[in-house]
Formats: sequence, C-alpha cells, structure tokens
Amino acid sequence: MPIKNFELKAIDAERYSQKRESRDNIRIDHNSSVTKIEKIDDKTNSIEFRFTANYSGMGMIKLEGNLHLLGKHPKLAKRWRKKNDMPNEVAQEIHSTIIKNCLPQAVIVARDIQLPPPIPLPEVNVPDGENSTKPSKDGMEVA
Repeated sequence: MPIKNFELKAIDAERYSQKRESRDNIRIDHNSSVTKIEKIDDKTNSIEFRFTANYSGMGMIKLEGNLHLLGKHPKLAKRWRKKNDMPNEVAQEIHSTIIKNCLPQAVIVARDIQLPPPIPLPEVNVPDGENSTKPSKDGMEVA
C-alpha cells in the first residue's frame, strides 16, 4: 500500500501562555485522525487528515492535509462513508505516514511559536571530572 502525494494544506498554531510562564511538567497529547476518504480511481483513494499536538493549557499545533493511498481498496471509501471505519492494516499505514510526516513539521512550528518540541529530545550526560575515564585523543564523546 504505497502512499504518495502527501501534502499539508493548513497549519494552525497557538500559544496560550506567556513565554515567561514556564511549567516543569507539560503533557503533550498527539492525535492523528482521518476526516475524509474519497475514491479517485480503481487504484487510488484520497485521504484527508488532521494531526494535532495539544500542550495542556499552554498551546496547540494543528496540521491538516491530504495524501493518496495506492493499491486495490475498492470498498474503502464506501466503508468510510457508512461506518467511519477502515481495515486495521490500512489505518496503521495511514496514521504512521501522517505521524512520520507531521511530527518534524510540528517541531519546527513549536520552535517558531516558542513551545517545547512535541517529542522528547535526547539528554546529553557529560561525566564529572572524578568519575570520568581518560579522554581519547579524538575529543570528548557525548552519548
């Protein structure tokens, strides 16, 4: 089930709190949802989606877009219209693609409106002088 023509149509972001108001524990909830499925031809379905990152009282980022699902899914659009449902393997492929493409964009938008990134960043631990091993000649290693 290849996916092609991934495009963002709308980016909406808002910070509710002032920059100087800092919070130690921020809950960030991610959600991807399919809003519409239409059959283009026998081998292609058009999927409209929405991705949101909600920052518990601090702000939100919403991305909306469209992608094309290739493959033989003749009854997918009809099933969606009737039940708002799709097969699990199709849903997994679609939502994985949405998240893989939208999270990097959400990180950039979060930086622009001065919200924390919507994904945890790795921490760098530099050892103390007492407990550290002898440094290599190549320089300090950060893991």
